Amino acid sequence: MTAASPETAPRPATHPMFGVVLLSWAHFLNDGAANFLPGILPALLVALGIPIGYAGAIIAILVLGQGLQPFTGALADRWGWRGISAMGLVGSSLGAAWVGWAHSPASLIAALALIGVSNSVFHPPALTTVRRLSGGSGEGAMAVFLVGGEAGRGAWPLLASVVVVSMGLGGLWVLTLAAAVTVPLLWWQTQPLSRHPSTVSAWQGVRDAGRPLLMVITYSSLRAVLLFGLAAFIPLWWEARGGSLITGAALITAFLLVGIAGNLGSAVLARHFGRRRLVIAGTLAGVGLEAAFMLSSGAWLWITLSGVGIALFGTLPLTVLMGQDLLPRHPSLGGGLALGFCNALGALIVAPLGALAAVWGPVAVLWAVEACGVAALAFAFFLPVGARG
Repeated sequence: MTAASPETAPRPATHPMFGVVLLSWAHFLNDGAANFLPGILPALLVALGIPIGYAGAIIAILVLGQGLQPFTGALADRWGWRGISAMGLVGSSLGAAWVGWAHSPASLIAALALIGVSNSVFHPPALTTVRRLSGGSGEGAMAVFLVGGEAGRGAWPLLASVVVVSMGLGGLWVLTLAAAVTVPLLWWQTQPLSRHPSTVSAWQGVRDAGRPLLMVITYSSLRAVLLFGLAAFIPLWWEARGGSLITGAALITAFLLVGIAGNLGSAVLARHFGRRRLVIAGTLAGVGLEAAFMLSSGAWLWITLSGVGIALFGTLPLTVLMGQDLLPRHPSLGGGLALGFCNALGALIVAPLGALAAVWGPVAVLWAVEACGVAALAFAFFLPVGARG
């Protein structure tokens, strides 16, 4: 690797933990703007006259743009762009406001595509920056960063449902105001990434990683089906039972926000038990608790669904770190493959499940995503062992 040029040399920075926390806050805003849709999906379908059979496709459009993360990650590794994460946050926020102003399915698709592509711009360099700021194996810093995203995904569906009930869909723009303050600070804090003009191309690195990387991608994609399927169809399942829009969104909020405990817990436990063991245990617990959720009622619905969040979201930082470790010369690419690319693959599977919901109802869809969780558990045993924290 060549010496850093003046434009890529690290600038004097504040304490590394401030940078991690700032990126976690930006992650909260970015992923909140990109994931509030399930909380308002029933109202949006009615407002635009879209049949329930297209619900899965709408969620898929939102997520498919994240499939560009390997490409934006490879570019970030090669050129060391400064401020690319800030640009991604701008696009996600504008897209979120656009959803509220959409008056046709075509306009909605354009807004969701903008959000998806902006997510691909935000995540890979942010993941690499957090890993660099950690100064170690990265479990703790990665967990803090991912907590911001989980909190955003958890809080925004409920916040968005409250805004829509009180102000209508057009009021969603108020949720993006915090980004206007955060973007300049993020731009100022973000240092250029180290450039990697390596003689080994990024895609040659992917080929060299071979079977271990394939197992990470396969497992993470199946886990994404379970996560996105629950987030997309639980509100519809709740509405079919006669529940309110806000309560259905609150279930998703409990699922995602309580899952933060899993992010933080995995960072501590990985130091003692290793990453693969924790992924296997978390997936097993998540699959079992999801089945218990489907058979529960009353308070047990909230308890079991929160347990699913803790178990599954605890596996996220571990698989991202696996992807980065398998591509040490191209960490943004590795993180993008293990996170955004796999989310996009999972969304491709979730999309046709909307048609299943139209014929057999949301309950059938939730059992279908449970089957994908069982398949993810099988592949978890073939993940790379990796280093302990």
